[in-house]
Amino acid sequence: MDLFLTALSGLAWTIVYIDAIRIGFRQKTYAMPVAALGLNIAWESTYSVLDFTGGAVSVQAWVNLIWALADVVIVFTFFKFGRAELPRLVTKPMFIVWGVLIFASSYAVQWLFIGEFGQMAGARYSAFLQNLLMSGLFIAMLVARRGIRGQTLTIAISKWIGTLAPTILIGVMGNMPFIIAIGIMCSVFDLVYIGLVWRALRHPEAFADAAPAATTSAQAAPTQAGATP
Repeated sequence: MDLFLTALSGLAWTIVYIDAIRIGFRQKTYAMPVAALGLNIAWESTYSVLDFTGGAVSVQAWVNLIWALADVVIVFTFFKFGRAELPRLVTKPMFIVWGVLIFASSYAVQWLFIGEFGQMAGARYSAFLQNLLMSGLFIAMLVARRGIRGQTLTIAISKWIGTLAPTILIGVMGNMPFIIAIGIMCSVFDLVYIGLVWRALRHPEAFADAAPAATTSAQAAPTQAGATP
């Protein structure tokens, strides 16, 4: 059962990354919120190195390596296409500095978790907390983009399964109430996101730009003859 849930999580998240890369290049955007992307690549690359240099190599170590390599490509799409998502006042140098700062901070956060909780607990706590953040950020990205540009139902469903599997493995089977609670919250947000993506696919007009604010009756009324405008 442990191997099945580990493989299920690995497969589900790999599907997320592959589809994120596909839709990112196809629609010329990045398909993962940048804060989540920064934490992801920091987590996966950090624990890949620790796993492969720490003795016996587990299935999860190979999964982490595959994820980290996929993250590199998604990071590329962020730096290639992400500038277009921002106002013109954000220059290209400002965008690059902002991106580098986010990724550097993400690595710092991961290493602080290891320093505070140790490698095993740090990996679990940071993984589930950043998954909770990611679940909320995907909803925010859909709302900010007013539609599913850079997003797919495949990503939404696979992301949910990819977090649900380790919630069962580590939280339920490992008897860790904290992980169970965070995992449940992740599922709630993920299911909401799936529902929103489904609605956006069926009714894209519901996520279209808001209509201009209606003019007031005073502004709309014609100016009386001889009145000062």
